[in-house]
Amino acid sequence: MSTSNPQRVPRTRVNAGRMTHDHDSELVVFMIGMTINKWWRPDKWLPAFAAMPKMLAELSRDPESGLLGYRLIFDPRGPWLVQYWTSLDKLYDYAGRPDAEHRPAWSAFNRRTRDGNGAVGVWHETYPVSRAESIYVHTPPLGLAKATGIRPVTGRTNSARQRMASRPS
Repeated sequence: MSTSNPQRVPRTRVNAGRMTHDHDSELVVFMIGMTINKWWRPDKWLPAFAAMPKMLAELSRDPESGLLGYRLIFDPRGPWLVQYWTSLDKLYDYAGRPDAEHRPAWSAFNRRTRDGNGAVGVWHETYPVSRAESIYVHTPPLGLAKATGIRPVTGRTNSARQRMASRPS
């Protein structure tokens, strides 16, 4: 996290002007979701859907978890999340912790889908990010800025090229 003091504002407030995110250290973008292939089989997909809020609540209660923030997206094929993490190690540590919500949810998913009927699928993608550039014009905090903090765009960071060049690699 940057040593500057990020502006924390209620999520409904629109920030006037041009803003960028306030984060200059390690970052991991993790996307995870489910595909609901048979909507008429909620016995297969509803438990997987219900498990995610428990994991997010657990992570959000623990500032040391490494989860910076997330955004839930509803897609016709199924819901998915964009998550921002402080490191790969923190992400992998959470996924492997036997006392965390993830392990029993993953085991239960595998038991329910062992029959191979394909009613529900899960997926994830992990992206370690060496640098990130962002712009938010007249928006409430969202995405990376909501997860990390927000700061005004200045003369030195006016263009996308300047903002990317100003981030450590």
